Amino acid sequence: MKHVNPLRRMVLKVQSYPQWLQNFVLTLIFRHTVKLSGTVGQEILGTDLNSVTFRQKNKKKVQNHIGGVHAAGMALLGESATGFVVGLNLPGDKLPLLKSMHVDYTKRAKGDLVAVANLTNEQIQLMQTTEKGEINVSVRVTDEENKAPIECEYVWAWVPKKRR
Repeated sequence: MKHVNPLRRMVLKVQSYPQWLQNFVLTLIFRHTVKLSGTVGQEILGTDLNSVTFRQKNKKKVQNHIGGVHAAGMALLGESATGFVVGLNLPGDKLPLLKSMHVDYTKRAKGDLVAVANLTNEQIQLMQTTEKGEINVSVRVTDEENKAPIECEYVWAWVPKKRR
């Protein structure tokens, strides 16, 4: 990547830490940067730079009236995971922007939620070689029964940070 971005540089550094410390540090940094993520208590469970796994515990402050993670919290979990993996793979001179999201709520969620977002090698290549563009980022959100309470689609765009 010709312009390494600060997020990727930070993740690469953190990956040199002992395994038990990596996710804790990544979570703290993400929560500090993305304030809403910290408010709801999202956690990063790991990344290999092409994918990332986030968790949202089913805590009182994020629950809806029936005791599950609130619909907005589910959507935020998918958005955070997809945004993180896009941010990891964009050159440093590009700005990621969420262009659209579509979320279908298909079943009642039980317990904590986990979101796994990933990019293909082709998507990463496109992001690194194209000045502006957009991609549909794959994410799967599951509950404690490993069932998907939502089906979602997040379209991320990128533009140059500096206008010409």
